[in-house]
Amino acid sequence: MSDLKHSHFMQRALALARQGEGRTAPNPPVGAVIVNSGSVVGEGFHPQAGEPHAEIFALNQAGDKARGAEIYVTLEPCSHHGKTPPCADALIAAGVKSVYIGMMDPNPLVAGGGIEKLEKAGIKVQAGILAAECCRLIAPFKLHITTGRPFTIYKTAMTLDGNTATSTGDSQWVSGEESRLQVHQLRDRVEAIMIGVGTVLHDDPLLNTRLPEGRGRDPLRVVVDSQLRTPPDCRMLKQQSAAKTLIATISTDQDKISLLRAAGAEVVILPAAAERVSLAALWQELGARDVQRLLLEGGASLAGAALAEGLIDRLMLFVAPKILGGSSPFGLFPGAGCAMMTEAIKLADVSYKSSGEDLLITGDFNPCLPD
Repeated sequence: MSDLKHSHFMQRALALARQGEGRTAPNPPVGAVIVNSGSVVGEGFHPQAGEPHAEIFALNQAGDKARGAEIYVTLEPCSHHGKTPPCADALIAAGVKSVYIGMMDPNPLVAGGGIEKLEKAGIKVQAGILAAECCRLIAPFKLHITTGRPFTIYKTAMTLDGNTATSTGDSQWVSGEESRLQVHQLRDRVEAIMIGVGTVLHDDPLLNTRLPEGRGRDPLRVVVDSQLRTPPDCRMLKQQSAAKTLIATISTDQDKISLLRAAGAEVVILPAAAERVSLAALWQELGARDVQRLLLEGGASLAGAALAEGLIDRLMLFVAPKILGGSSPFGLFPGAGCAMMTEAIKLADVSYKSSGEDLLITGDFNPCLPD
């Protein structure tokens, strides 16, 4: 079969896998397509942790047509017993002829074990089909399982002259309606969303997911609040939501902690770094809670600190066709910045697309590279 046909079926597997994005943690999103005599006879994706993997859905749909067929899987089939039996065993039992894999599993429990098991059973295996695309798909899983921390997306919006707010701090709204809808679609697909306490005090946000017809899942709300300045009567604590609010602090003020807990917040005391919450410790705390995808929404001081510590993995920047003029102090990343252009941080896998009246620029600070 030609490389073009391999790419065609793997693209379909990728499209299926994306349907599970943001729902599979701590597992990765995976898609699978079974092909017999050039026709698709079964397909599936992993919908969420605890449910069957993509290969099993595809095999169940294919039935007897899986025997002698080829299967395209975005990620190496698992070879270990977890919440579900090994997919490699299921493929062997079904009698598939060939397995085409996007990339090897970075999970040390698998790491080539699935391929080895399939090959020992006499099944032809070829890895590296659209490897870069498959790696980008599972970048949050790969980072989480190898470092323990979540993959972090920093979302922000600015005007053409580089401002995120006016000179008075007014930021509602920099971006247009369609861009804001995209943000809520993203909130629906992450496990946690984070802001600094300054944003709580200035904007009193809900930090929930608002999609048409009440659809969408609220992520865990995380507030970085070193000195516990979050008001117990803020809107995010008064709303009806299935998601919790986690306040990260270094304060041990029991009166403030009791008030916030009584209001429904969870308060976690973390190590300090320069008299503020250690972001490295916070990211590890979230990773231990199976947060695989973290959406960082503000403010600029928190984003600047996260960037300085190498904790931002992807930038989503909405550029609005507006000019504020003057000398607004509100930029993307405060601080001294680079002294020389050669020191500039470069993004990889950059894309540009329209978002209503805005331009959305997306790029990675730490691109996922196939093993």
